[in-house]
Amino acid sequence: QVQLVESGGRLVQAGGSLRLSCAASGRTLSTYAMGWFRQAPGKEPEFVASISGDIGSTYYSDSVKGRFTISRDNAKNTVYLQMNNLKPEDTAVYYCAARISSLLSTVTQDYNYWGQGTQVTVSS
Repeated sequence: QVQLVESGGRLVQAGGSLRLSCAASGRTLSTYAMGWFRQAPGKEPEFVASISGDIGSTYYSDSVKGRFTISRDNAKNTVYLQMNNLKPEDTAVYYCAARISSLLSTVTQDYNYWGQGTQVTVSS
């Protein structure tokens, strides 16, 4: 069984930066695709970023492209989301997800394991 634990969320002012971490346990996830999603109150879950499990290809939603960076450290079994130039509309609970396939995906149903989420709040 895979467990994912996110951390790093907090209150930050607009224009600020945060780095979210997602630590995995239970098995090595070096070949798994990993993703970050977010959900704001009253809204559907939204894809943020994904990284493949082979060569580390990345893909971002248009809303975060150029501001967020997803990366992974396979030695630490951890995935990161560096978030720069944060905006109030980035406020949400951010979830980390793991997909058994190495192919990155923007679809929530493609992911097999999920963390409990970490709250990011951006004040204007």
